[in-house]
Amino acid sequence: MSVAGEFEALYGAAPEGVWAAPGRVNLIGEYTDFNDGFVMPLALPHTAVAAVSRRDDGVLRVHSADVEGGVEGGAEGGVVRLDVAALDPRTAADAGWAAYPAGVVWALREAGHPVTGADVHLASTVPTGAGLSSSAALEVVTALALNDLFGLGLSRPELAVLAQRAENAFVGVPCGVMDQMASACAIEGHALFLDTRDLSYRQVPFDLAAQGLRLLVVDTRVKHALGDGAYAERRAGCEAGARALGVRALREVPYVQLTDSLARLSEESVRRYVRHVVSDNHRVERTIALLDAGDAAAVGPVLNQGHASLRDDLRVSCPELDLVVETANAAGALGARMTGGGFGGSAIVLVPEERAESVVAAVEKAFAGAGFAAPGIFPAVPSAGARRE
Repeated sequence: MSVAGEFEALYGAAPEGVWAAPGRVNLIGEYTDFNDGFVMPLALPHTAVAAVSRRDDGVLRVHSADVEGGVEGGAEGGVVRLDVAALDPRTAADAGWAAYPAGVVWALREAGHPVTGADVHLASTVPTGAGLSSSAALEVVTALALNDLFGLGLSRPELAVLAQRAENAFVGVPCGVMDQMASACAIEGHALFLDTRDLSYRQVPFDLAAQGLRLLVVDTRVKHALGDGAYAERRAGCEAGARALGVRALREVPYVQLTDSLARLSEESVRRYVRHVVSDNHRVERTIALLDAGDAAAVGPVLNQGHASLRDDLRVSCPELDLVVETANAAGALGARMTGGGFGGSAIVLVPEERAESVVAAVEKAFAGAGFAAPGIFPAVPSAGARRE
């Protein structure tokens, strides 16, 4: 049954529309977005799909095809029913998974937009806990649907910022804006070069097949949870580094002055975080230059450098992610790195087309030999951003 058909079975009437928003994988630029830095994500074919109708009675009803049994104490038949006027970050945890779409409604209303309720049915193919922005996809698809249904007239970047506010202030995860911007603004066949300070962006053609290359996503099946404090601790460390260096954000620390800047920092962990962020901003700029020059293969070593920085300076990798990178490179990949928030999730591998199958086989064999769960491996195809279906 289609998502629209499931909506009708749930709520007794056809939805007013169906929308989709993708997950994303980040090519380069990790933990830079909340430092006003540069990132370069691309949208995946995997999407969160929402069938939605507006309501005018102050009631929000949300249901997910991917959640069995709904939310304890808050659902009847798996449908979570909420009062939009009573939405409050202090009680968001009570809504469970529904906090993501509910947070979007809250953020829109907090910004003065007249959202008076909705019926929502969601289904997603974005792997959860894999570092591929399943939560941002839920937020953006909800925001786009409500923007259309209530005629709010918000731009894609404005929707992304409101979706980020939902995750920061309502759900309680202090993420940057990259995930929501990628989901809202990406276009097919391109990567999104985003300046997170002013949200200016450029669509960069990303046709690896034309250069005989493939980008693989390796989902380690190790679930990560960014609400556990590790992400927030690193963000706080970056902000402490910026204060110590007298800048608004680490984006303002020039790469050529990195060594001198690090010498001014007394705390070892803060030095490591600053070194990662400043060097990863530089890696984004190098990657853009290589892609603009038509030399995507040369991005491989940049990915390897990025992984080493995430592993050693930011310390957000894990044995499974390190194994992907080591094994893929030994099997003939051009480069690889973990992607996303870390502590599990996914890695990306840049590989010549003719070596892709042997690299996949090598990674699968290495995981089996280490006693790890079999990874999920698929090509990263630059896909369309959020849209009405």
